[in-house]
Amino acid sequence: MPRYLAAMQQRVIDAQRSMEVEAARMRQAETRHRLLFQMSSEAVLIVDAANRRILEANPAASRLLGDTGKRVTGSSIFDAFDGASRRAIDTLFGAVAAAGNGDEIAVQSAQGGRPFRLGASLFREGRSNYFLLRLQPGEGEAQSGSLQQKRSRVLELVESAPDGFVVTDMSGVILLANRAFLDAVQLATEEQVKGESLDRWLGRPGVDFTLMINQLREHRTLRLFATMLRGEYGLTTDVEICAVAVPDGEEPCCGFTIRDVGQRLSSERRAGVERPRSVEQLTELVGRVPLKDLVRESTDMIERLCIEAALELTRDNRASAAEILGLSRQSLYAKLHRHGLADIDTEASTAQS
Repeated sequence: MPRYLAAMQQRVIDAQRSMEVEAARMRQAETRHRLLFQMSSEAVLIVDAANRRILEANPAASRLLGDTGKRVTGSSIFDAFDGASRRAIDTLFGAVAAAGNGDEIAVQSAQGGRPFRLGASLFREGRSNYFLLRLQPGEGEAQSGSLQQKRSRVLELVESAPDGFVVTDMSGVILLANRAFLDAVQLATEEQVKGESLDRWLGRPGVDFTLMINQLREHRTLRLFATMLRGEYGLTTDVEICAVAVPDGEEPCCGFTIRDVGQRLSSERRAGVERPRSVEQLTELVGRVPLKDLVRESTDMIERLCIEAALELTRDNRASAAEILGLSRQSLYAKLHRHGLADIDTEASTAQS
């Protein structure tokens, strides 16, 4: 008898150990399934088949159903959808109860009429039946999400663009600026420029930005406005600005694309003799170039134009051109050379004659 009791006790102990191992395995499996249920990006609900009440809803489902304080769990599944959708859901439940699954249906939320696709399947736990519901945004919602993703990608591209990009309100206060603009004005963070006027960094304070804003208010677009950008620590950059105004939006604003043209201008100067500036180009330099330099450049421009006109009148006879201009031939040759108009071979042959 003692041996029999010992064997029975050992079997009881083994059974208990087996039950504990199985219980631990079940807890681990439940934990994994619970974690997957909570972290899933797909909206999932579990509904009691008997009373149609929501027993569980993962965070994705709560967000889609607009749970902002009032809990979805415990409420009737029908409360979340409009009248027509409730009838369709009830029909779906009947079909799923009979066949185990059914086709997805189109439904609309009770608040806001947002479109969804709803699928259901039946499962049994213990002696009770439950519906597993899968909720997906409808076509319009999916397109909206896709649009948001595209806008996000556009913002990423703008942020990494090589040209400066700035968004201001209609008075010129900066709302947004990308990295290229921050580099141009020698600042480290966007917070340093937000709330400041774009005019602070433009070449002619109170002039350039006023001209641009007036153009934007009248025509809503601005193309290739030449100016200069000043950095916080003395760096200056020749730039061209294109802009667009959106005065009729929810938040009226202007967008400015700022392109560094300093390297292009210097390469053009190296490629050949620079043509004299027009009067319009000279007046645009006011505030950027000292007055004495502007006067000198204006004088050079007029002198060159007069020499070209004299050469044209005399059919390139330099002796006659010098007489018309009231200059000696040596003085004319010197000016021709300074303005890049001298032809060495022609000059030499003329001197020999």
